[in-house]
Amino acid sequence: MVTLKPKARVTATPAANPAIANAFFSAKLTYETDPSDVYADMKNELADFILIDVRSAADYAKSHAQGAINLPQVNINAETTSKLPKEKLLVVYCWGPGCNGATKAAAKLSALGFHVKEMIGGIEYWEDKERYPVERGWA
Repeated sequence: MVTLKPKARVTATPAANPAIANAFFSAKLTYETDPSDVYADMKNELADFILIDVRSAADYAKSHAQGAINLPQVNINAETTSKLPKEKLLVVYCWGPGCNGATKAAAKLSALGFHVKEMIGGIEYWEDKERYPVERGWA
């Protein structure tokens, strides 16, 4: 019996040219941030952004990143964002990697003219993985 060696999956598609890869990954950072960077800036009083939890009000009340405001993504429109400053960066998050609520919120907010980044990992990585401070109840 002939045993076939499995084909490599990682290298089946060649890596991009380093210059192209650099452009891609650099561009990706203009759209995303992570809990570690958000928390470090908040802790060091360098948070020149507004952190927004885009989950439902009930989920926000259960637990949210310390300092976050709540604006459910389903409610984002010109009226609900009228008091947010357009010159300030908005950082949005939802549940975690399996949730696209923050992506939907970022799309809506950028369409309204806001500068926005998505905090990858969401509240799952903020609270459960990194153990950063949370608030419970309405803030």
